[in-house]
Amino acid sequence: MSQELTGKVALVCGASGGIGAAIAEQLMKDGATVWGLARSAEKLADMGLAGYLVADLDNLDALPSALEALPQENGGPAVDLLVNNTGGPAGGPILEADPFDFGIAFRRHVMASHILLQAVLPHMQAKNFGRILNIISTSVKEPIPQLGVSNTIRGAMAAWAKTVAKELPPGITINNLLPGFTDTPRLAALKSAAAQRRGVEEAQVEQDWLNSIPEGRLGRPEELAATAAFLLSPAASYIRGQSLAVDGGRLNSI
Repeated sequence: MSQELTGKVALVCGASGGIGAAIAEQLMKDGATVWGLARSAEKLADMGLAGYLVADLDNLDALPSALEALPQENGGPAVDLLVNNTGGPAGGPILEADPFDFGIAFRRHVMASHILLQAVLPHMQAKNFGRILNIISTSVKEPIPQLGVSNTIRGAMAAWAKTVAKELPPGITINNLLPGFTDTPRLAALKSAAAQRRGVEEAQVEQDWLNSIPEGRLGRPEELAATAAFLLSPAASYIRGQSLAVDGGRLNSI
């Protein structure tokens, strides 16, 4: 069902695959003019986007200049809908994590998102409309075993977003989408790593995941994208500073 996004310009980070690609495709279906940002020009070029930015969110110094390729209006990129989405840190116990891995992940997630927000905010303020959506993780609600660095940084992103939500002017909202176990290349990599650590088959790891999900299956990227499109739409105007899990009922927290 269309979310009436005609006339809105979206910038979707991590648009070349997984949940990011699904969100970009859904927003296009709903009428938005969609720009993608990712490291792979080849993948972005095949998506039918209005345009794309080839950028690495680890390279913060180059990010502002990359944004100059976007249409400019009101003193900055003319973006109405911003989707912050990027690959998570490698898995592993937190006690074994390299301290510098926290800094790398913090830059990629929190600092990159803050740079993007500050860049597009003047246009949103001029239009009295804007939507910022962060694709994070259910670890915001319940830490996930063997994802020590990721748990820490995802929590920082949620705290950043809640703080931003208190300062944004009326009409501009920020929210977090928390994917559960979703069938993406990222999940496949985590499954492989978990199987290796445990000395079991990947099928056993996946079955253990499924046993924890009342819906009995992995999520699909398009299901996350449909929820994202709603949160980015004018219909979600009174939802602000929230973290919404789309996890098939796996979380135990209320």
